[in-house]
Amino acid sequence: MVPPFAADIDGTLTRPDKSIDPRVFDPIREWGAPVVIATGKSFPYPVGLCEFFGVPINVIAENGGAVYVESTDEVIYNGDPKGARAVERAYLDAGYELGWGDVDPVNRWRETELAVARDQPLDPLVEIADEHAMVVVDTGYAYHVKAPDVDKGSGLETAAAALGYDAEAFVAIGDSENDAELFDLVGTSFAVENADETAKRTADVITEATFADGFLEALDLVRGSAG
Repeated sequence: MVPPFAADIDGTLTRPDKSIDPRVFDPIREWGAPVVIATGKSFPYPVGLCEFFGVPINVIAENGGAVYVESTDEVIYNGDPKGARAVERAYLDAGYELGWGDVDPVNRWRETELAVARDQPLDPLVEIADEHAMVVVDTGYAYHVKAPDVDKGSGLETAAAALGYDAEAFVAIGDSENDAELFDLVGTSFAVENADETAKRTADVITEATFADGFLEALDLVRGSAG
């Protein structure tokens, strides 16, 4: 039997142009154990992705800030929305921008943290976040302002318990420093070859292939060890 797994989205299920690689759909849909999508994106993104994959909606969103397991019919919030909003106000009041335009689809549905574009000034963001007891994580796609005690690892603990598993029973696949706590928690962790140094240093295995090719390689390795 294969183990349950948790997978990141950006840089893991995607191609270099940030689009989802269609080759991941069938392996995820056909996996013989629970699948959890663990991402820094806001809640609607992994929910929609699970719908299109055709799998139960089991998601860790906003770097652990929001967790939903479909069978429980409950969203569990672990983040600090007041802290995130305070950092946002202070950053904007200081004359900076979030970098996503007026509509801001990146933060529009975000509930427990704040995402700032990576072309915006980082040092003042870190300083303001620290003043509000928040931390900044660079995922390679955005600067995420979040509560220091909330991460994908704590999110998986919540999701795994709801699914009837220990977190150590899971495999995790990712590409970024925001996957490190997740990697520390699971039984076996895989960093795809395009991963940052923090993810590679924390992972048990680094795939030879990058992006979705690395994800598919990891699944093959898991199947082989399970067989």
